[in-house]
Amino acid sequence: MINTLAVVYGLVMVYVSATSRVKTHIKILSLQGILLFLICYFSVGTGSAYTFTFLVFETLVVKTIAIPGVLNTVLRGKNIYLSNDLRIPNIYSLIITSGIIFASFIASNLPSSSLDPTAKLLLSVSLASIVISLFFITTRKSVVTSIIDYVMMENAIFLLSLTLSKEMPIIISMGVLLDVFIAVFILGFLINKVSETFGKEHNNALKMLKDSDDD
Repeated sequence: MINTLAVVYGLVMVYVSATSRVKTHIKILSLQGILLFLICYFSVGTGSAYTFTFLVFETLVVKTIAIPGVLNTVLRGKNIYLSNDLRIPNIYSLIITSGIIFASFIASNLPSSSLDPTAKLLLSVSLASIVISLFFITTRKSVVTSIIDYVMMENAIFLLSLTLSKEMPIIISMGVLLDVFIAVFILGFLINKVSETFGKEHNNALKMLKDSDDD
């Protein structure tokens, strides 16, 4: 079951590279939250009530409901439907994304690895998702899509930490979760300010900001 969920998670990242609808990207964040919960459930289990409660809160409440809800609230009334600000066409993004996943699978199955097959698969998917998210951030101009890609990268980091640790690192997860909350709210405020000042949400507008010359 974990292997199937990991493959689905990887396919979701490929799908993100092929679609330009912002609403779809936000729905994918919710789907990733559900997948992370199921992966954690089948790998960690319900042995500790405290761990399981935090697991449900972080994956289902925060990643599946709260963060997508905040992003939908930020987008409300801004008429942002498509991410038409890609620096490269979707077809090239799809090819590069598929190549990253394939290379990650090859690297994780090197003979020197001491992980079991399931851990290898989770490791390859998490590392590929981190690299793909960084690729998305650098190839998209919209501040909105940058936030979504940032959250996707955090989800991949969460999956990586679960892969490399037999027990879920509660304290580290809480710290990362707090960082994500702060980042999403601050970037949401930034979107409002950029759109109010420049009339658009592209990060190209931020290039106009510079120190004044005092002669």
